[in-house]
Amino acid sequence: MAKLTRDSFIESLKEMSLLEIKELVDAMKEEFGVDPSAVAVAAAPVAAAEESSTVSVVITDGGAAKVAVIKVVKELTGLGLKESKDIVDNGGAVKENISKDEAKEIKAKLEEAGATVEVK
Repeated sequence: MAKLTRDSFIESLKEMSLLEIKELVDAMKEEFGVDPSAVAVAAAPVAAAEESSTVSVVITDGGAAKVAVIKVVKELTGLGLKESKDIVDNGGAVKENISKDEAKEIKAKLEEAGATVEVK
């Protein structure tokens, strides 16, 4: 079996949906007993020091009108109803690595629906 290089792994990730990446992270936790997000959190201060032209939109609270927020998340991401509900209920990234202008538009739509949103 050929060894998977870092670049080919990253290219594979670019082709995955958020749900597929979440399932991959969960499988890595189970297989190796390591939480890959802990490594990402430790690396975050370094990344924050570098000014990025892309940002992520993250829901911190679904708000009182969760049904409206779920509909907006479903529309923006193309995810199914259950996956959209999971993002709204548990918080999480709606869109990642997008332009700041697109993030502003998405944030406005989500806040109009009643969610509390951060752009990171």
